[in-house]
Amino acid sequence: MGLITLSHLIITLQVVINTVHGAPSDIQLDAKAQSTHRLDSLNLLSYTLLLILTVLTIWLFKHRRLSFVHETGLAVIYGLIVGAIIRYSGATSQVINMQVFVDETKYNSSLPPDTLSLYMPKPNPSRNLTFQYVFRNEIDDVKENEIDLKATFDPEIFFNIILPPIIFHAGYSLKRKYFFRNLGAILTYAIIGTTVSSFIVGILMYGCVQLMPIRLATSFTFLDTLYFGALISSTDPLTIIAIFNDLNVDVNLYALVFGESVLNDAVAIVLSGSIQHYGKRYQLGTGGFEIKAFFQAVGDFCGIFMLSLLIGAAMGCITALMTKYTRVRDFPLLESALFVLMSYSTFLIAEASDLTGVVSVLFCGICQAHYTYNNLSEDSRIRTKQIFELLNFLAENFIFSYIGVSMFTFPKHHFETWFIIAGFICAAIGRAANVYPLSFLLNLGRHPKIPLNFQHMLFFAGLRGAMSFALAIRNTRSEARQAMLTTTSLIVIITVIIQGGASMNLLKWLKIPVGSDEETEALSQNGGHSVYNSMERGSAGNSTPRSDCNEPFGAPQRPTQNEKALLARVWGSLDSKYMKPLLTHSRPTLLETLPVCCTPLARFLTTTEQLTQDGSNSKRRDSDSDLCIEENDLSINSRINTRVSVYNRVISYCVNGAIRIN
Repeated sequence: MGLITLSHLIITLQVVINTVHGAPSDIQLDAKAQSTHRLDSLNLLSYTLLLILTVLTIWLFKHRRLSFVHETGLAVIYGLIVGAIIRYSGATSQVINMQVFVDETKYNSSLPPDTLSLYMPKPNPSRNLTFQYVFRNEIDDVKENEIDLKATFDPEIFFNIILPPIIFHAGYSLKRKYFFRNLGAILTYAIIGTTVSSFIVGILMYGCVQLMPIRLATSFTFLDTLYFGALISSTDPLTIIAIFNDLNVDVNLYALVFGESVLNDAVAIVLSGSIQHYGKRYQLGTGGFEIKAFFQAVGDFCGIFMLSLLIGAAMGCITALMTKYTRVRDFPLLESALFVLMSYSTFLIAEASDLTGVVSVLFCGICQAHYTYNNLSEDSRIRTKQIFELLNFLAENFIFSYIGVSMFTFPKHHFETWFIIAGFICAAIGRAANVYPLSFLLNLGRHPKIPLNFQHMLFFAGLRGAMSFALAIRNTRSEARQAMLTTTSLIVIITVIIQGGASMNLLKWLKIPVGSDEETEALSQNGGHSVYNSMERGSAGNSTPRSDCNEPFGAPQRPTQNEKALLARVWGSLDSKYMKPLLTHSRPTLLETLPVCCTPLARFLTTTEQLTQDGSNSKRRDSDSDLCIEENDLSINSRINTRVSVYNRVISYCVNGAIRIN
């Protein structure tokens, strides 16, 4: 018995010794995990403090009525300061590095493996430990500080997390009344103008690069400079739009600037993707221009844009149907959650389908505001507006803060002085080519004309922002792409700080009308000028707003139809007769607008709320007097009169609980 007890004691001691031998590795791993967690927390804390400092400074500026720099400029400046502090001060914690030499010839610098498995020896010879590392990017300095690496984010975070709420808010908060009035001009600037600007910048940059030192000239291909032209043609006049809101600048200028910036983000990202497809999918490798590849890339551009648009519009309509035909509005929290999730899923569906989520979520936001918003409960209306306004504010300021920080911490910046100077000059030339020639062509057939001072403001409003930076940072593998990122970051910083800060003085210098009521435009009492009176008078006088569609009898003369875009009038008629009665509780109902033969279907798709609500309640609940199409544009076909009896029977059914259709 004593020998057995002694043997058990020896075995126990061996187990304890083995455990003690294994403990140091666990302790070291725990310490490493704790250090990583601390650095992650410090990184997030730095950006949180940046946003807090930005918010407090914005309040101070508003309280003191200071306007020489905007909030986005403040975010950039604070980001630059924090980035410099992270880079040049504080204790260093070196990244542990181990050199691994690749023997397999199928891997090279252009095609690195996605993951790397390291087989480490273990004291127990029966098996080895395996560690797997995920490819991040190429590094130049293996002695980088770990906080520098932590202060930079995966570029996909911008596209999948930060950009969607910004783009959705742009569509959800769009003032559709003025957007549709200027739809022709906005589409011209956003689609044709952005494309023209991209190619002009690309061609000019390629010419400039060929005049630079041979090392730089050989780094850039023509497709590289075209890609730079596409990403730098994306505008983000957030600063100027905020100033327009504060000063109530002429609503039509606001619509032109904001509408173009919203759409040209979408055009720029699709155009940049088409340029990449031209080089990767279609080009045969000859190095020259190929007609077939060019038209295939053009087809990609049109197809991706339209399919992305359809996905966004379809998801918006599906959400409207869900909120109309269910009673989810009885639970406002669930209703708001459904709204947010359906909107975000639009972006993910488009990206998973190899389309463009930015386009989809933009048009989803427009459709959600146009249709779904009218079906939401009062709590959900307030909540969704405030949620996306808050997310947009935080995301925008975070991006601009990150742009400032990344100038010092991102390891892939490549400063080329001549390329940076050429980038500034060519970007300005491309913006001018977008605004002035197209404005001249638009004014040939447009009434009222776009005055010259508005054109100058459109040119000046071409600030670069979140979309340009996100496109530039997405791929920094080559030296050319690194130079593009550095140039784009500097252009964003300079335009946001200088142009944003000078915009208020420019409004005064250009004598742009201010003080307009952005939503309740009322005609001046002493004249019959139309809603576009400020544009008709050019730079003279202030813009006097006009009331919306429900003007009382005896109000001054309305603007004529040719003052609206033809596309807006056609779509407005279709929308009022069929789309809004189907997707919302608005009047007239489908019983009034569909043919008599479709009465059973119309009755099935018409809710009791649509039939029982009075006209005044409908007008109050419906947010889309925004479209403001003339009554004669939306005239109902004469066959409505033949359907009055059917309509009355349906009302009788709702009230008395009985119906018979002969």
